[in-house]
Amino acid sequence: MPNSRRHLLKSATALAGAGTLSPILTPIASASAQTYAKAGAVPPHGAHLVLLGTAAGPVPMAGRRGIASALVVDGRVYLVDMGHGAFDQFQSAGLDIGAVETVFVTHMHSDHLADLYTLLWLRFGGIDPLARPLTMYGPGPAGALPEPSSGQSVATVAPDRPTPGLSDYIDSSIAATAYDINLRMRDEGWPDIRTFVDVREITVPDVGASPTGAMAPAMSPFQVWSDDHVRVTAILVDHPPVFPSFAFRFDTDYGSVVFSGDTTITANMVTLARDADILVHEAIDMQAVQQAGNLTPEQLQHHENSHADVTRIGSEVAQPANVRTLVLSHLAPGTKAVPDASWKAKAGKGFKGRVVVGNDLQVLPVTRR
Repeated sequence: MPNSRRHLLKSATALAGAGTLSPILTPIASASAQTYAKAGAVPPHGAHLVLLGTAAGPVPMAGRRGIASALVVDGRVYLVDMGHGAFDQFQSAGLDIGAVETVFVTHMHSDHLADLYTLLWLRFGGIDPLARPLTMYGPGPAGALPEPSSGQSVATVAPDRPTPGLSDYIDSSIAATAYDINLRMRDEGWPDIRTFVDVREITVPDVGASPTGAMAPAMSPFQVWSDDHVRVTAILVDHPPVFPSFAFRFDTDYGSVVFSGDTTITANMVTLARDADILVHEAIDMQAVQQAGNLTPEQLQHHENSHADVTRIGSEVAQPANVRTLVLSHLAPGTKAVPDASWKAKAGKGFKGRVVVGNDLQVLPVTRR
């Protein structure tokens, strides 16, 4: 069970950094679903996957916002990650920021965290003082840093606390913005922001995983949280050098949705996604990334080690898991330079189900097979 405590650029074509770029849903066979996105309205009943942002990062990409997804179940909004630009996407998607109560963070990489504190910071002033706090589930401190990939000595930022987890991230962000918060509490009558957030760091099960060894050994999914609409389970995935890195599964009365987060091809994903109605999986086109020719050898090696080659996802994850629909997201490269048809053809190799290439603000109904 999670530990809980209340607490309160480079060019658009650059692929620098640790994360990959994300894809979002391509038009989803249903015209009505596209209408929802354009009208900025998600149906109040049923379950719907909303792709707020589909780009990998951390460098912003033209044409896509940073990775962020929402699962809306009978009007309740559950978020998975908050990449750059995700906060602005709420209004565009017709979602109510005040209705968001639960956020799930897959791992502590900047392209998945960029707008997380923005969500809390810019939200709390307009919330009913009696409203439930924004509950965040995510990784605790990694506990150790890897050796530099270059083999050369590098500096360590904050050596007294070099691997902070989600709790430290939020606490430090609140402290850094204390002046603004204190002024608004005194001048505008805003409530205490610390009473509007409940951070719960997910305890890694005792399966022999570590930040410097096996990061995602074979294991069973474990429950993170549940309410009367959703049951959320998690599993460790392999996204070196980040630890821990989680994938999440949401089971609802309408169907199931699995989010891979960032991961290379990992056997645990097959375990978590077994018989899922929708699998939202990150994807990288290594050929396109290599042809861009603007990455260092260390960055190329990171992408090869840490992300899922699009040509392998269908045959090695989606098909063995008997997934109904594979949705490609967190695409790298995250520009529109790679046509949707190319993504779809490569991901569909060896997969008998449906492949959807993600695009921002697309809405996908969740239904059981």
